[in-house]
Amino acid sequence: MLIFNHSSFMTFTLMGIPGLELQHLWLSLPFSSMFLAILIGNGVILFLVATDPTLHTPMYLLLSLLMAADLVSTLSLMPKLLCLFWFNDRNIAASACFTQMFFIHGASVIRSALLVAMAFDRYVAVCEPLRYNTILSHSLVRCLGLVALAKGVILILPMPLLLQRLTFCHMVIPHTYCDHMAVVKMACDHTRPNRIYGLSVVLLVVGLDLLLISFSYALILKAVVHLNSQDATCKALNTCSAHFFVILVTYVPALFSSLIHRIGHNIPPHAHILLANLYLLLPSMLNPIIYGIKMMEIRDKVTKCLCKGIASAVGPGNKSVSK
Repeated sequence: MLIFNHSSFMTFTLMGIPGLELQHLWLSLPFSSMFLAILIGNGVILFLVATDPTLHTPMYLLLSLLMAADLVSTLSLMPKLLCLFWFNDRNIAASACFTQMFFIHGASVIRSALLVAMAFDRYVAVCEPLRYNTILSHSLVRCLGLVALAKGVILILPMPLLLQRLTFCHMVIPHTYCDHMAVVKMACDHTRPNRIYGLSVVLLVVGLDLLLISFSYALILKAVVHLNSQDATCKALNTCSAHFFVILVTYVPALFSSLIHRIGHNIPPHAHILLANLYLLLPSMLNPIIYGIKMMEIRDKVTKCLCKGIASAVGPGNKSVSK
């Protein structure tokens, strides 16, 4: 048995999707389409928020931070995954593997923390509308963003550091990326501290963040119930609808994937891996669509940009025809 204990010289091999290796090229089509949609969707919203002063409000600033976290997660995952699918490039240095792990899991923690901040934003918008600008100042939004960043770094940084102390007996990872638990299973050392820490992070992030989000929405529903007007009730619920759908898109696939990973022993390995990829990519792809449909400001800005682009492209042709 080969034993590897110098992480700086190790190279892991990513298997891809076990059982579907011959279909990797075909699988690259939906994955590359999702990658393109994520880049365009998140990039458009980031560009609009950055260039339009009317969108420099707490809600859209937090939304732009969420889009940035989605882009970091996607850009940490997709280049290596597409190289694996297109060129069968399976090797990844241990240092690159641990770096990818840090950015993918760190971005997921930051995304979850930002959803908590956005739940607080929706609570203030519904329950304290007259004090909205006073409570959610730009300085508070910056603090919320820094807290989310610090949470991601502090919670995830120990994962690769703890892995570096391990001795590895297996170097072939049955996954498309360096997932923490997938790498832990490659070790032949005592991995209980790694497993306990990984589970603790999941419970702390998902459990605590969902608890805080649920508490915010309980207060929102309590305030909505006491509204006298049906129009006011619909308006209050519509204010929260985009954020609520984003929560569902983010947490439901993640919880389902985690549940399948732990109790779905009869489910084929490729189903586990596909779910693990989808729960990372689906929120990043759907979040811009949800906010683009539900938020009038975003929808109007995108429509105006498209109209200007079409007009500028068609304009010179019309002039030449008229001549």
